[in-house]
Amino acid sequence: MADIELSHVDKVYEGAEAPAVRDLSLKIADGEFMVLVGPSGCGKTTALRMVAGLEDITEGELRIGGRVVNDVPPQGRNISFVFQNYALFPHMTVYDNMAFGLKLAKVDKATRDKRVRETARMLGLDEYLNRKPRALSGGQRQRVAMGRAIVREPQAYLMDEPLSNLDAKLRVSMRAELARLQRDLNVTTIYVTHDQTEAMTMGDRIAIIRRGQLQQAGAPTELFYKPKNLFVAEFIGSPSINLVESSLRADGDSLYADVAGQPLLIDPEALSERPALRGYAGKRLIIGIRPQDFEVGVAGTRRRGCQVEAKVELVEALGTETNVHFCVNAPPVITDEVLELAADLGKDEATRVERKARAGRNEFIARVDPKTQVRNGDTITLAVDTAQMHFFDPETGQAIR
Repeated sequence: MADIELSHVDKVYEGAEAPAVRDLSLKIADGEFMVLVGPSGCGKTTALRMVAGLEDITEGELRIGGRVVNDVPPQGRNISFVFQNYALFPHMTVYDNMAFGLKLAKVDKATRDKRVRETARMLGLDEYLNRKPRALSGGQRQRVAMGRAIVREPQAYLMDEPLSNLDAKLRVSMRAELARLQRDLNVTTIYVTHDQTEAMTMGDRIAIIRRGQLQQAGAPTELFYKPKNLFVAEFIGSPSINLVESSLRADGDSLYADVAGQPLLIDPEALSERPALRGYAGKRLIIGIRPQDFEVGVAGTRRRGCQVEAKVELVEALGTETNVHFCVNAPPVITDEVLELAADLGKDEATRVERKARAGRNEFIARVDPKTQVRNGDTITLAVDTAQMHFFDPETGQAIR
């Protein structure tokens, strides 16, 4: 096993208008599961391929196990790469696919056989060793690709969206299995995904990349509760964070945020953690409220001054939770970050955001207790946990702290 460190790494393709990766500094500890995540084309796969040696590094330094490997070829780095399309040899059996790398490394036949069979047993592939890939399901092929990486006993695993070709239900079970396997093997792993839910549920830490630059790296809960900027706040969380333009008003030691004409008393805890907020009194800023930080009809004395009135437009009863959709009387926040993430979700979502901007509709979602009796058309009181609100500078997009 080994740690992996990228120091001020750049990747510039000839003829490109901008670097694919820019000044990337990131350290992955020995045995850590690090997930690289971001929109399509953000540079996460390029970064992974530079670690693998499949792409040259333009500037900067890459160390694996303390050794500078910028000029070391892929076969000399002692890492295993798991590809998005599995990259299995169709004419070989499962056994031969798994043993192929060991054979190239001139590992003796007895050791090869032992490693392949032990790994097959670990992955539940014992009965498939004599089959060809075409006779396997998608999940089984993924296990074979994983097995081929495991038998080599490398210093690190590099995985490029290995679950993206599986159906939704299988992805859920496979990501849990893969995370368990990584913990059992305790091998340094860099995992690239486009799916933020995958990132949140699998990684020890997550690195969010945008336009080739690292936005923030940290534990999943850190990114969720303490995003450094608007992009991270928008990217992490499902449903997405609710955003609204606001202004702050000071009243003695208290600070109030205007949310669609309704003043919300900012919790003293939030003020103590974000002393820079007081400097925004009388100024514009962007406020973010996570869907789960609303409650229906419980404001009372416990959260006096932290209420908003809402007319319910849609109720989504999901069994374990209920999502309540409503509009606030304020223009939607349409920043570069919002537009970029909408475009990444596809043409339909980008069109929806543009239509919402033209109509001036600011749609919010509150995630409430599934036992709450709320119906379409109801006017309800929502209490806001202002200790959990997020605040961003509208010019820089940076979190106000």
